[in-house]
Amino acid sequence: MLVHSRGGRWAAWTLFGILFVPLFALPLLVVVAASFATHWSGALPSGPTTENYASAVQGDSLQALTTSLVTAVAASLIALTAGTWAALAAAALGRRGKRVLDALFMLPVAVPSVVVGLAVLVAFSRPPVLLNGTSAIVILAHTILVTAFAYQSVSAAIVRLDPAYEQAAASLGARPAYVLWRVRLPLLLPSLTAAAGLCFALSMGELSATMMLYPPDWMPLPVRIFTATDRGSLFGGSAVAVVLMATTLLVLLAVSRVRTRASYR
Repeated sequence: MLVHSRGGRWAAWTLFGILFVPLFALPLLVVVAASFATHWSGALPSGPTTENYASAVQGDSLQALTTSLVTAVAASLIALTAGTWAALAAAALGRRGKRVLDALFMLPVAVPSVVVGLAVLVAFSRPPVLLNGTSAIVILAHTILVTAFAYQSVSAAIVRLDPAYEQAAASLGARPAYVLWRVRLPLLLPSLTAAAGLCFALSMGELSATMMLYPPDWMPLPVRIFTATDRGSLFGGSAVAVVLMATTLLVLLAVSRVRTRASYR
């Protein structure tokens, strides 16, 4: 909603500050402060130290970060490919077919992620497709959870496309495959990069389904944070959480730069 008056803008910013600071900013600042602390002093962490980060960027934590990055990148690429293909197919099916695909792709989002994890565990724990105990089952679960967001993002972008570009290319003799690769997909590139960033961020922070599926040699970083805090290592877990946040933000900033360049092509 647009706020035209000066008093209305001040009220909007005040409301934003009241809601944002205690609900979002303050908890994150406490986690950052705890990552540099050794103990609690009253309501705040104290005892400044950087030793928590020394263990957060090496050994098992570094391996967990690599696992999370590989899982997120793989799941994002697969989800983006499947979601884009489904969105393009849905646009050609008409309203009824699109509604069916919308329902199918949104189903994993409509149920708790732990249910998705259980479903994947039950479905792929026996032959002929035995994935239990492998990294593939974690990547598969993450892909299922994030594909809906890629599908919705690309579907919304397709609706906004100007058909004149495709019609002009077709009128000049371009084949459908050429129109797809040289006209339609380049026009969708900003939305594709945005969807990729969203899928990556969601995969990097996914915990519920992962807890049910990960093998001992494929522990993503959110699981390591949970196990560390569950054992009482709150300050070490906070440092690992800050590393997770920083890594995700850096990747999202890189994706944002790609999206900005794609928007001005």
